[in-house]
Amino acid sequence: MDDPTTVPPALEAVGLGKQYRGDWALRDCDFAVPAGRICGVVGPNGAGKSTLLGLAARLLAPTEGELRVLGEPATAPELRARVAYVAQDKPLYPGFTVAETLRLGSELNPAWDDEMAQQIVEQGELKQRARIGSLSGGQRTRVSLALALGKRPDLLLLDEPMADLDPLARHQLMGTLMAEAAERGTTIVLSSHILPELDGVIDFLLLVQRGRIRLAGDLEDILDGHQLLTGPAEAAGADALPAEVLVEQRVGGRRATALVRTGEPLDGPWEGGRPGLEDLLLGYLRAPAATGPGTTPGEATPMNDEVAA
Repeated sequence: MDDPTTVPPALEAVGLGKQYRGDWALRDCDFAVPAGRICGVVGPNGAGKSTLLGLAARLLAPTEGELRVLGEPATAPELRARVAYVAQDKPLYPGFTVAETLRLGSELNPAWDDEMAQQIVEQGELKQRARIGSLSGGQRTRVSLALALGKRPDLLLLDEPMADLDPLARHQLMGTLMAEAAERGTTIVLSSHILPELDGVIDFLLLVQRGRIRLAGDLEDILDGHQLLTGPAEAAGADALPAEVLVEQRVGGRRATALVRTGEPLDGPWEGGRPGLEDLLLGYLRAPAATGPGTTPGEATPMNDEVAA
């Protein structure tokens, strides 16, 4: 078994940026996603999530900085066989049947695992002779995931993969993804707007806001470094909590809640506890301005508005 300390990160960005027509979709991004992890990429619409995945999939070229994939420059030709990507729009040939689509996957990928691909299709009870153009959005998603997993990639990139699936299909496919990561060490990077579906699945987090990386790291370490505080409404005054640790605070009725970046107890009438994943993410997403290490709530981020990504 490989020594984890010698395996290069699955994704590593240094000063990464992407500009469209004068506007920055991503800017000054630095992070490293270790190999073998399930990484959630979270952020509001237009934050740059799809741009980030498009760069990792070699569909886009960076405007500045560098992105390395599986230890290689993102432009390395050998990465084509090691990386699979499922885009939001699930581009498939509408005139092909399901069977023809899977056959195309087997012809284009030397390491094709037909058993895995067929398993994904059969879970959805799809007919092999059905035309792709006649399938629902959720069914096309299932075929796209069958192609991606049948390729047996080292890195699997998924852009909002579960958005058009019903709850049962989400549960089935999330289980398949977790098994793939556990059994083969596949690195999975997925973006999602459905925050509850990430809980209990991801173990690494990238939070993207205004085109910049605001949180990046092991999920347990990030959660341990935050507290969700509750207290009386009067405790939520303007200077009640240090600005350098405050992410977001709200008052509802007689109670106040606050998310802070510290695992240490704070003075005042607060009761603290470790936040859940959804508490953490919603706290950052609700904050009036992007907050994170080196910024304070309400501080403007000096960059152009990001384009939709």
